[in-house]
Amino acid sequence: MSGPRKPIVLSPVGAVLAVVGAVTGCALPEPAADDAAPLLIDGGTVVAMDEAGSILEGGAVLVQGDSIAAILDRDAPRPQGVRRLDATGQLVIPGLVNVHGHAAMSLLRGLADDLPLMTWLQQHIFPVEAELVAPDFVYWGTLLSSVEMLKSGTTTFADMYYFPFDVARAAADAHIRAVAGPGVIGFPAPDFASPEESLAAAPEFLERYRDHPLVVPSVSAHALYTTPLNVVAAAAELASDYEAVFQIHAAEDATEEAQSQEANGMGVVEALASVGALRRGTVLAHAVYLSDEDIATIASSGAGTAHNPQSNMKLGIPQAAPVALALAAGVPVGLGTDGPASNNDLDLFGEMDAAAKLHKFVSGDPSVLPAETVFRMATMGGARALGLDDRIGSLEPGKQADIVLLDPRRAGLTPLYAVYSHLVYAADGSDVTTVLVNGRIVVQDGRVLTVDEDEAMRQARGFGDHVREVVERVAASSQEPS
Repeated sequence: MSGPRKPIVLSPVGAVLAVVGAVTGCALPEPAADDAAPLLIDGGTVVAMDEAGSILEGGAVLVQGDSIAAILDRDAPRPQGVRRLDATGQLVIPGLVNVHGHAAMSLLRGLADDLPLMTWLQQHIFPVEAELVAPDFVYWGTLLSSVEMLKSGTTTFADMYYFPFDVARAAADAHIRAVAGPGVIGFPAPDFASPEESLAAAPEFLERYRDHPLVVPSVSAHALYTTPLNVVAAAAELASDYEAVFQIHAAEDATEEAQSQEANGMGVVEALASVGALRRGTVLAHAVYLSDEDIATIASSGAGTAHNPQSNMKLGIPQAAPVALALAAGVPVGLGTDGPASNNDLDLFGEMDAAAKLHKFVSGDPSVLPAETVFRMATMGGARALGLDDRIGSLEPGKQADIVLLDPRRAGLTPLYAVYSHLVYAADGSDVTTVLVNGRIVVQDGRVLTVDEDEAMRQARGFGDHVREVVERVAASSQEPS
């Protein structure tokens, strides 16, 4: 075991500080203007997730505009003329990064449960989506999921779904960071009749959100088992041309390898590599059925994977993704919840707990994926998988101020001996008190400040009758003899 880590001590910025009255507590005006006084989050235990894994008890984070200006240890002098947020007794952590999901599917949560993946997808989800999914459905479903994620400490989510402009609009309204954009699938989709139409329309989105403060452009292809390799190649090339994230489901089901061999003469990972789809900023969602050769190929390419343990377990995937081997090979591995219809929640704290325990169980080795490793997967690991580790994932000067405060002062978290143990094995999203995204406080005392949560739930309930009607009709038709 290594010795105790030394905290980072950075000098506070001086010249940038405007002299204004200090504010105590967290009752701050919203939204904060870009030129507002800096904010000092002071007195908490700062879990930096920097390369050294620094933990600063009684530390502080200085936020200037949308970025982190400094990290201060307990004894460093505090700047004057700043707003102050008292974090005494709380854990101050980087915002969590959800590397894979389908946010609008919150409106389908709890439907078609307890089915195998391909049955669930092909006989229930795809037919229901064909009838239901429209711009308003996507906007309100994404907004509802954004509220859920923000309140449980997620500040960045990667999304693969239809009507990307409406995904982006919901994320911007909620003030959450979203990796989203146009996608292709090899049959008529709710937003485009063909993958060619989707690809032709994609540049409009990629241009509009190229420099957006919250929406990170992405291109996605559903999977090789639904989408021809040449279409996947075109989507990946488009993502590369725009320096956008590329997302694809890969090696999630045991049948995919044989299907790819039959269709492409190569396995899944080999086929993706053959068309240049593997690079930094490519995320392979699930990545369960990987060979040692596959892992080496992914590692050498710079691509990352999204581990979704709860969704995979719920859908009966009888094998755990080779996460420990991937990490050892240098593959960036992040955590994802998958969609709310296959998990069925978006709480990354639960995902951390499941990931750590699943791999100990299947390996018989309790030392596999220790708590610190898993927490890093939910923060810097996810940022690296998305190619965003220069912007998010840790509390370091120059990075975006995506910061979460978690209060461990409850029976289930008392006493606190080991920070990472509590974060992974004991905490949950309801322990989150305050969330900042891009330097703006978006959750305060557990309440979302950016959107009307009650209205989002009211709109979601409004879809209910129509959803039930369609689901019942689809279920009935799937039981009819062919």
